Amino acid sequence: MRCKFFAILLTLIGLVAHGWAAEKKPILTLMTHDSFAVGEDVLTQFEQQHGVALKIIKSGDAGAALNQAILSKANPLADVFFGVDNTFMSRALKAGIFMAYASPLLSKIPDELELDPHDRLLPVSYGDVCLNYDREWFSEKGMDPPQDLDDLLKPAFKGLTVVQNPATSSPGMAFLLATVGRYGEAGYLNFWQQLRANDAYIANGWTDAYYGQFTRAKGGTRPIVVSYASSPPAEVFYSETKLDEAPTAAVLGSQTAFRQIEFVGILTGTRQPELAAKLVDFMLDSRFQRDIPLHMWVFPANPTVPLPDVFVRYTHKADDPVMLTPETIEAGRERWLEAWTETVLR
Repeated sequence: MRCKFFAILLTLIGLVAHGWAAEKKPILTLMTHDSFAVGEDVLTQFEQQHGVALKIIKSGDAGAALNQAILSKANPLADVFFGVDNTFMSRALKAGIFMAYASPLLSKIPDELELDPHDRLLPVSYGDVCLNYDREWFSEKGMDPPQDLDDLLKPAFKGLTVVQNPATSSPGMAFLLATVGRYGEAGYLNFWQQLRANDAYIANGWTDAYYGQFTRAKGGTRPIVVSYASSPPAEVFYSETKLDEAPTAAVLGSQTAFRQIEFVGILTGTRQPELAAKLVDFMLDSRFQRDIPLHMWVFPANPTVPLPDVFVRYTHKADDPVMLTPETIEAGRERWLEAWTETVLR
């Protein structure tokens, strides 16, 4: 009887010790935007490899999340931040919220994606923001789809286009930057004046534009929308019926798309810099990178990672996208937005 009692006691002690050990597992916090998505098994693998509990804080869109990180600089809410893109990069670096870390995985990342020479922000993924069109709609109308931004200004395309407000939408801002890069400071407002006169619809965000106004949505009336070059494979992947070809296509002619790059960085003030560095390495390595296309529908920054078949078959990248330096964007952003608002909305 006494032996049985001691056996039970030892078991209870073991369970308590196990629970205490679990509670003592360090917590590593990743702050990001609401669109962050990755397989649960991927996060679990990192936790098991490094004996850590990973906490994810989603903090609105990329701009809102970054502002929150900047405001909490003195007492950071997280150890690592993912989601700064090249439209906000200069602002993030000026705020001094990231520490330098030259991950050994950078050797696998193309130089053209590495925009910070001091390795405070490291590229994780990228995608091309561009026009998408409904192939069936144009086929039924016997019309040629747009191949260039200038096509949107033609009388035949009146009332066919929906774009997003750059003040409230990340792809909207990227498309505004595409027009600045394409037409220059002297010409981009003229493009927008003509586009507005040609009855373009201005949506607040991507969801309203794509799932509300675009003809691929129920009740949608506009067959041209600003979206991503990776939207056509997403249409195939999520289709309820098997498709042999994508029902939409991306417009990727010279200087028609803006290349959006997303970065990860270690927040200054983290109390776990070594663990934070391991998470950055993990996000640049093959296991995490393989998961990016079918969860966030953009390209992994690491080109050694094989792409899923639906990406290979239905996705194309722009050969000559608009690329503005982060410094140029930061210097012009507010001026461009104010002029755009005055020209398009008032």
